[in-house]
Amino acid sequence: MKTTSFFFTLLLLPLFVFQACGQSKETKSNAMIPAETYQSKLGNPYYSHTDTTKLNLTDAEWKKILPEDVYLVSRKADTERPFTGKYWNTDVKGTYYCAACGNLLFRSGAKFASSCGWPSFFEQENKKSIVFKNDNSIGMERIEALCGRCGGHLGHLFDDGPAPTGKRYCMNSIALDFVPDAK
Repeated sequence: MKTTSFFFTLLLLPLFVFQACGQSKETKSNAMIPAETYQSKLGNPYYSHTDTTKLNLTDAEWKKILPEDVYLVSRKADTERPFTGKYWNTDVKGTYYCAACGNLLFRSGAKFASSCGWPSFFEQENKKSIVFKNDNSIGMERIEALCGRCGGHLGHLFDDGPAPTGKRYCMNSIALDFVPDAK
């Protein structure tokens, strides 16, 4: 009986570990296409890399314009499974934007390799690009990172990152759009 219980615990352990950065729900990953091209196909009239006007849309409006996987993460705070997102293990130079609204979030120079399975950054682009709120949703104290323009869930902020900030912005790939630098 103890052996069965031990093996059952080993099988369930990864489910609990995946909860560290949020609720574990698998999301679809899109190919690495330039963000403006991808979003223009979706017909999102609020998507912009230059407009910083705060957005205040209803949940129903977001549900109409966002793909389901982006909607679930951005508006419902779901989290993609670790090591499955399109940006967790890339070192291509470029710029990361909010997948819901196009707000500039990070430059690739602030990205670092972490072992958490999600894209990690040590610094946001500017003080207004990301805002924060306390998150106790899974029984542990965390700091939720939200887009400064649309309020969409991006991931969480932790104090275990590298110098110079000591911060780790643990982001969902599905919440990010990436535009590579021109060659």
